[in-house]
This record gives sequence, C-alpha cells and structure tokens, in this order.
Amino acid sequence: MLANGAKLEYREKGSEAWIELVGLKEIPDLGVEAEKVENTGLNDKNKQYENGIGDVGDMKYKFKYKNDSTTAVHRVLRTAAAENKVLEFKETLSDGSVTTYDAQVSVKRTGGGVNGVIETEVTMAVQSDFSYEDPS
Repeated sequence: MLANGAKLEYREKGSEAWIELVGLKEIPDLGVEAEKVENTGLNDKNKQYENGIGDVGDMKYKFKYKNDSTTAVHRVLRTAAAENKVLEFKETLSDGSVTTYDAQVSVKRTGGGVNGVIETEVTMAVQSDFSYEDPS
C-alpha cells in the first residue's frame, strides 16, 4: 500500500473536533518494539528472554514548510512545543486504518539548498498507548 492519502490530525485534550495538519509529506514507522530482557535461570542450558516494556523510538513526521498564517502547521505545533502541551493525534491511512495517541511535539525547520525544499519536521514524544481502529 502506498503512503499516499495518509493524514495526521490533532486536537487539544477535551476538544471534540479534529484539525487536519495540512501538507503532510512523510509518516514514520509506527508501533512498539519491546525490549528483550534476559531472564536465565541457573539450571537453564540456554539464555532465556522475555519481553519488557516497549519503546516507540523516534517518530518524525515531515510537512511542507509554511508559516504564512496562524493556522500553519509550523506555527501551531511550534507554539504547542513551546507550551509543552500534550495533544491528541490521529493518523489515518488511505485504507481507513486509524491510530490515535497522545504526544508532546518538538518542531524544527529543515535546511535546504539549490532546488532543495525546506520542510517542517515534527518529532513526537509519545505520552500514551496507541489505540488502533481497523478498517471495516
């Protein structure tokens, strides 16, 4: 499946309405990788492991850089980062798969060169479990 058609929306805690973050260019890997914890007994012939807590790793979204209005992604998320707000996010894929989670963001403007685009890069510090909704 292509990433085309994916969208990312956000809302403040307690709000009903989702607001689409326009200009999404790239979505991250999404999921939890459990830490492998060694738990070998003295009589075991081989090391024994079990899954520990998970780590979502670095989740970075990329957007077209625009800072031309108060609703521009760069400005809205930069303000949320400066205020250390925890926002709710909803990622929807073209097949209807939906993942929601809470996160704080950090925002940076990428560099550029001749014929190189400048982007807004948003890194998520996930603050909740992922909630998955499969397509019907």
